[in-house]
Amino acid sequence: MASEKETKQGLAKKSRLIVRVGSFLVSHSALVSVICCIAGCVLLLLLPVLAKSTYVSENALMPGSATPMFSNQDALEANRLVKDIMRILEDGREMEIAQLIGKRMEDVGAEVYYHRFRSDNLHFNPLGFFSSACNMVLKNSSGCTSIGISSVGIIRAPRGLAYSVFSLLSRVVWLAKDIVWLAADSRHDPRSTGIDTCFVNKFHGEDRKFDGRTYDVFRRAGTMAAALVVKVIDKSERKERDRLDIYAEASNGQMPNLDLINIVHYLAVHRQGLDVKVGTFKYLQNSALLKHLSEMLSPLTKLAQSLNPGWKVGINSADFVEGTATLASSMYYQALGVPTRPHGAFRDFQIDAITMELSPRGRLTIENGASSFLLRGGRLIEGVIRSVNNLLEKFHQSFFLYFLTAPNKFVSVGIYMIPFALLVVPLPIVAAALFSTTESGSSATASSGVVAESHTWNWLSSANLVFNVHLWAVLVSLLPYLISQMPLMNSAISMLSWISFSLSTIFIFYLLMGSPNSYAKVYNWKVLKCVTIAAASIGLCLMSIINFSTAQVGAMLLVPLCLMVRPLKKPIQLSLFRRTSLQFAKLVLAVLAFPPATFAISKGLLQGFRSVGFGDFWEWSEFLWTWNSATYLYVTLVHLPCWVLCMHILLHP
Repeated sequence: MASEKETKQGLAKKSRLIVRVGSFLVSHSALVSVICCIAGCVLLLLLPVLAKSTYVSENALMPGSATPMFSNQDALEANRLVKDIMRILEDGREMEIAQLIGKRMEDVGAEVYYHRFRSDNLHFNPLGFFSSACNMVLKNSSGCTSIGISSVGIIRAPRGLAYSVFSLLSRVVWLAKDIVWLAADSRHDPRSTGIDTCFVNKFHGEDRKFDGRTYDVFRRAGTMAAALVVKVIDKSERKERDRLDIYAEASNGQMPNLDLINIVHYLAVHRQGLDVKVGTFKYLQNSALLKHLSEMLSPLTKLAQSLNPGWKVGINSADFVEGTATLASSMYYQALGVPTRPHGAFRDFQIDAITMELSPRGRLTIENGASSFLLRGGRLIEGVIRSVNNLLEKFHQSFFLYFLTAPNKFVSVGIYMIPFALLVVPLPIVAAALFSTTESGSSATASSGVVAESHTWNWLSSANLVFNVHLWAVLVSLLPYLISQMPLMNSAISMLSWISFSLSTIFIFYLLMGSPNSYAKVYNWKVLKCVTIAAASIGLCLMSIINFSTAQVGAMLLVPLCLMVRPLKKPIQLSLFRRTSLQFAKLVLAVLAFPPATFAISKGLLQGFRSVGFGDFWEWSEFLWTWNSATYLYVTLVHLPCWVLCMHILLHP
């Protein structure tokens, strides 16, 4: 009995402690909000310092443990294939390339078939966000000039990426998985595939046949463990070493298992001596402000590591600048929600995939340099295939949620979610503070004889306004579908139409539910702010599940606006300078958080303000919905309505 009584007392003390902590946070919500927002932004800036070195989690991969079999003879064979393709291109017989590659596949004993596709301009599809773009069926059209032919070859285990690697794999005895080589027709952009009923009998006079084979008869090769998209780029600038660029971002912020990037990096650097790069923002690398900041942080990080070597936070100035530029690129392309290269088509089917862009240090036209480059690239691909071949199951050991700060540095989800949490935490605290303020105010008015029902109507009218604004946002998100059906519409006219229709629909909503001034007489701005903050926090948290990077970038813009917004006409007990500065900050935040303005300012800072056009935001939105990016849904269904509600509060009489 005594122990049970002590347990109840302990639980009561803990509950009272939680209540006291909650009461303290709510009563000091302004101070807590400022501290959390500053801490979130600072910690986000310090992520390159907290990045860890990559490592191979799956022991079965064993990268580089075997001697490569790819020889100079294989590289010469690849060079001969390239020359044959170049001769066909010079003669203007592009359609014969698929036949040539298919013939080479047959020569090494592979199963060969051809896949045809038609490059089609995709349009806005309201339901496209909830289905894969790869499942779309091509419609009839008047012409078939955009038909593309891809050759597909399968080497079955145990007999069996360029042709030379494919040829080598047909001779090895260690292969435990089927290898599929898809030689894509690079003349077209195969974003959508399916049955094209307008296909013309161009080849050998046989319907749906090419080189005597039927199209679109897919053969199975087992569950895909990984996919490598290999591209060879002959860049104009000369370099000291052959270079490998790795692209990993797929649709809606999806990333491949980090082990796949780790083995590619390890083999490329430590076995083939390649210069490995990942995406980075060069303008940030040349930023004077970032360099000054890195010089300030460098001694502080070294001091912290000297105090506790286990922290491992030491970083020099150059590495911090490089890490910040790479982190910004990784976060941006994840937040964009659009695949950076063709590997995104595999990631949509939960297949770990990356794009490897190989570029030589010299011209590929030089015979010796080309052979050496092909030898390095072939051995790299062979090593990656050999490592994946060792797996008994799909990649699962390492991270799927991470940011890259260098080819061999990453920030895991356990670290980068902290800045987002610090930014979002003030929202419920401020909402609770506003709720308690309005509740205490209603109690005071009720005790003085004022009808308490007005307080209930405050909440109902505010909730009704928030609901109707979000309903209007749904219509705004669907308007591009109607606009895209109109003929002779360029981006500027489409953007103007989008704005006009959006303003017209919101005026119609006001006519149906009352004008903003009539609403202002019904609702209390604090109640509206409370409901708006609740809606913003729910939207950001839901978006963090779909695409964390989008939620992180959105929180940096939306949270400060939601926290600081209050009516411009309401007096503030501050000095004239502070009051003017605060009002100016609100207006600046209101402009920066408006999606078209945010896009225009960002593009102006990156590419120069002369490059900013009126229809740029339409083109960007069209780019997002074409690829079914959930970022478009966030901008139109979460960010835009919350911004409109903040404008209601800002202009409250």
